Amino acid sequence: MVDFHEDPGPGSGRRAARADFVSDAPRLSLNGLWRFRLSGTAAGTGPALPDPALDDDGWDTIRVPSHWVLEGHDRPLYTNTAYPFPIDPPHLPDDNPTGDYRLRFDLPSGWPRGRAVLRFQGVDSCGTVWLNGELLGHSKGSRLPFEFDVTGLVRAGGNLLAVRVQRWSSGSYLEDQDMWWLPGIFRDVELLARPEGGIDDLTVRASYDAATGSGALLVTADAPGLVEIPELGIAVPTGEEVTVAHVEPWSAEHPRLYRGTLRAAGETIDLPVGFRTVEIAGGRLLVNGRPVLLRGVNRHEHDPVRGRSLDRATMIRDIELMKRHNVNAVRTAHYPPHPEFLRMCDEYGLWVVDECDIETHGFIYAGWEGNPPAEPMWRDALLDRARRMVERDKNHPSVVIWSLGNESGSGAAFGDIERWIRERDPTRPLHYERDPSYRHSDFYSLMYPSLDDLERIGQRKEETPEGVTSESPDDVRRRGLPFLLCEYAHAMGNGPGSLAGYQAILESYERFCGAFVWEWIDHGLTGTDERGRPCHRHGGDIDYQPNGGRYCLDGLLFPDRTPSPGLGELRAAIAPVGIAVDTVAGEVAVTNKHDQIDLAHLAFRWSTEVDGEPWHSGTLSVPHCPARATVRVPLPAVAVATGGETWLTVEASLAAPARWAPAGHVIAWTQARLGTATH
Repeated sequence: MVDFHEDPGPGSGRRAARADFVSDAPRLSLNGLWRFRLSGTAAGTGPALPDPALDDDGWDTIRVPSHWVLEGHDRPLYTNTAYPFPIDPPHLPDDNPTGDYRLRFDLPSGWPRGRAVLRFQGVDSCGTVWLNGELLGHSKGSRLPFEFDVTGLVRAGGNLLAVRVQRWSSGSYLEDQDMWWLPGIFRDVELLARPEGGIDDLTVRASYDAATGSGALLVTADAPGLVEIPELGIAVPTGEEVTVAHVEPWSAEHPRLYRGTLRAAGETIDLPVGFRTVEIAGGRLLVNGRPVLLRGVNRHEHDPVRGRSLDRATMIRDIELMKRHNVNAVRTAHYPPHPEFLRMCDEYGLWVVDECDIETHGFIYAGWEGNPPAEPMWRDALLDRARRMVERDKNHPSVVIWSLGNESGSGAAFGDIERWIRERDPTRPLHYERDPSYRHSDFYSLMYPSLDDLERIGQRKEETPEGVTSESPDDVRRRGLPFLLCEYAHAMGNGPGSLAGYQAILESYERFCGAFVWEWIDHGLTGTDERGRPCHRHGGDIDYQPNGGRYCLDGLLFPDRTPSPGLGELRAAIAPVGIAVDTVAGEVAVTNKHDQIDLAHLAFRWSTEVDGEPWHSGTLSVPHCPARATVRVPLPAVAVATGGETWLTVEASLAAPARWAPAGHVIAWTQARLGTATH
């Protein structure tokens, strides 16, 4: 039996990467209960795994998708930067827990004849797959999909699908991402019918011209089809560009999607289209011709019970909480999320920095010797991860930046990735923080600068990065780039701190285009303490070395998604509306900090309290205020109590229900003292 887990290559036997889309072609979910057996080495249960004659009645059963270490088999491990095994790339220790999975299934009645594709959305870390005794191939890249053509192999009844998953593989050297190491088939498994005349891949280019208000749409596909968007009167064949005189652009603030279809001979594909244009111009990040400021968070996929195997409801909960706390952007730290999450970002409105499934941080303990991006034998694996991310996610309007990876040093592979992405998708800028030359990035980017250092960056007076010659071509180019603060405000313990200070600086200089708090959610796992009481476990609670201790508990949400006080503080600091009461001038200054829209969706109210008790209230009439503008309105005629302390509250709230919050949800508020107690 072939053993692929130490091969540095990305996989074998797989179909080409392609876009993720929703089609009316039949599909069969293979999620559910599978047979499962855990072994201590990479050989698993041996060569008989794919043999239909193997008796697996005595095996355990396991839910798919899931992580076996959260289903009672072995233990989860957490490290921050260190690898949990000796660094000897591409080799792994003999002690390598390996899960063997088997599923018997029949096709439903009416399943069409013809082509069929088997899809895995995510397997950690190396999956080798057989169908009915035939080896299909293998794949690495845990947070990325892979597919096999099973035409002629799948049959009406009595199918046996077998998968061997090694906990550690050569791919693990590329996935040292400050998280729990959670092996298994943890995302969906599907069988897809591919009809004659169907479409395997499509590319949607929908741009917006801010000068004219027009939108241009070009849909290309690997088979002919008809693009229809009834609302816009569009009915054109694939490959033909069409311009619409007036469209509403897509933005995180107003996520306008036009519902369409792509009709081919064999299937109809849902086609949600968001018109928007992303560019770097004049040292600034522009969307739809306007500068934007990303008020973001870094989001690992995490649930205290299911690990990274999230359901749709949990993804929506994350997005609703982000929107309700004024977060407008998410960096998918440090890998592409489940594709459903990006569909919801399109729908609800979030700017997305889509990050490649690459981090080699642990090589810092080897002095970066043998770091994969600098070693030719890893080139194909690294480029494969970028290709699969871009091809899968290329049609999402929410994705505005591609990130090449995280904390992986530098190396020629990043040049290869940069060139491939720019050729494949010239419509989005690229981000990579760790290479001090920034020659592969369209942003100058750092983590955790001090307030003073951030101020100097805004003024373009920062020091030249270590290892780069001052005034060299790389340094000159870097100084002209917009700045993206990819991690700041570490939210561990009672953090994060200085949020208002950071935000004040970020809003003061044109060079800044956004910042992302580390991080969205605590990575605690449900467990019990020594007294049997429910608790959330961190890395130090697992008897294993090395481990990252409590450093997985550094989120704005507690593990059960209860907002922390820090998230409330962030909500106020990054509010998209500024309200300032000037009691001397007798006015209220309202600043619209949105980048794309006015304040017509908000209602303004005032209220007073005397010694903490409600007194009077009313509405505040705020005139038209475009994006990044300020208007001033007179203070309401408010009586000041003579026998107590009077406080005025002015708040901006949703005037109508939004998809993510009810009418009346408060976006921003301020308070001012109007009187003093008399005795």
